[in-house]
Amino acid sequence: MKPLLLINPNTNAATTEEMVAIARNTAPAGQAVEGATVRRGAPLIYDDALLSVGASAVVELVRTLDLARYSGIVVAAFGDPGIDALRRFAPVPVTGIAEAGIIEAAGAGRRFSIVTTTPDLVEAIEKRVEAYGFSASFTGVRLTEGDVASVMSDPVRLEGSLMEACGLAISEDRAEAVIIGGGPLAVHAVALGARFEVPIIEPVPAAIRLALARTAMADATA
Repeated sequence: MKPLLLINPNTNAATTEEMVAIARNTAPAGQAVEGATVRRGAPLIYDDALLSVGASAVVELVRTLDLARYSGIVVAAFGDPGIDALRRFAPVPVTGIAEAGIIEAAGAGRRFSIVTTTPDLVEAIEKRVEAYGFSASFTGVRLTEGDVASVMSDPVRLEGSLMEACGLAISEDRAEAVIIGGGPLAVHAVALGARFEVPIIEPVPAAIRLALARTAMADATA
């Protein structure tokens, strides 16, 4: 069984390790997941300019790899940077964590919200929702309060802010599922899952599930 490749479009290798650990816990026994971190860019993607840099860095990294070693690729930043370019040349299925989170959240026709920390990426997120065909079910983006860097540097404050935003998405926007929108937020997404009655979608596990389904389909049609 070939491994899945999880690519972190942020330069923070510690975040890569955290996401790979979550991915491995999601994957069935015997399914390996390997991680790779882009070689240039920023430790946190928080605006359109950095999202663009992350996209080109993802493509540059993938072009240096032997893709025959892998059964699929997961792009693990919520803007899915580089995913469209990868699909034009990669010989294996490519899955984005935003794509997978949106598909899972909107399952069974549910209304869904996205909770995240980055106000300058709201438009990019909305465009991704539209591109994947789920605008009719989308209730909008809810943001954590405060400066992005300050919130992200304090895990306790970050988790509390995410929980508050999830509560507003459910009570005021009437969301029936909430996506925690961000690869670096993956650990907190796991912690929040048991605190609400509606599904809290963790995008990294969602991407692993979707990637495995796609690789199985590709194998079946090969």
